Amino acid sequence: MAKTNTSEAIEKLAAEIGENVYIDIAKWHLYLREAHLHTALAERVYPMLQNNSLEESKVLQILSDLPVKIGGKREIPLADLIPTASQVNLMDILEEYQRKM
Repeated sequence: MAKTNTSEAIEKLAAEIGENVYIDIAKWHLYLREAHLHTALAERVYPMLQNNSLEESKVLQILSDLPVKIGGKREIPLADLIPTASQVNLMDILEEYQRKM
């Protein structure tokens, strides 16, 4: 039962992230939902929210550790693709989500 609730919570968080956080590729905004990166990110940040231990430095480390395949040949850390404004938006989403838990 708890796993189902956790899965639903992660899906809800992923949806929020996917609709509001984007990567910037040649001035194109590609939302994480469209890039299929929202769920992986939500799964990695959710434990921090659950433990009430959200810290920007930890989120930035997660973004740095999450590889994004480019052209099938190269991987770039997600942190390098998300502009500062979108990172701020991500932190706002995570803070609000944690408050509601």
